[in-house]
Amino acid sequence: MYVGISVIALNAVAGLWGGISWLRKDPSVWFWYFLRTAQLAVVIQAGLGMALLAGGNQPGNELHVLYGLLPLLVTLVSEAMRVGAVTRQTGEIADVDALPHAEQVALARRVVLHETAIMTVGALVILGLALRAYFVGT
Repeated sequence: MYVGISVIALNAVAGLWGGISWLRKDPSVWFWYFLRTAQLAVVIQAGLGMALLAGGNQPGNELHVLYGLLPLLVTLVSEAMRVGAVTRQTGEIADVDALPHAEQVALARRVVLHETAIMTVGALVILGLALRAYFVGT
């Protein structure tokens, strides 16, 4: 129960912080701390849920299991999409190190903002799934 509330709260904070950071076009280190903590809570909750199922406990509704495991999938898909953010932002730049320093900084900023957008959407999707799991399971 407490882990489920943690998943909801942490993904809400990460989604809100990431959304504000992205809208302001101001990369935030704190977003990544919140996001990684939220992802850890998702992994812990899914692990505990699988342990409960393995121990013979059954949820009141089968959808609860689906909504409990989908956040893991969303996390993995978001991370996979984030990996491609660098490629999408660098385009056809052959040698990033050959760029002037100011252009390297601007490119890095665009990459981080793109990654922030992807991961923020992921956190908000997980938030929706976690809320749904919470209400379906109670």
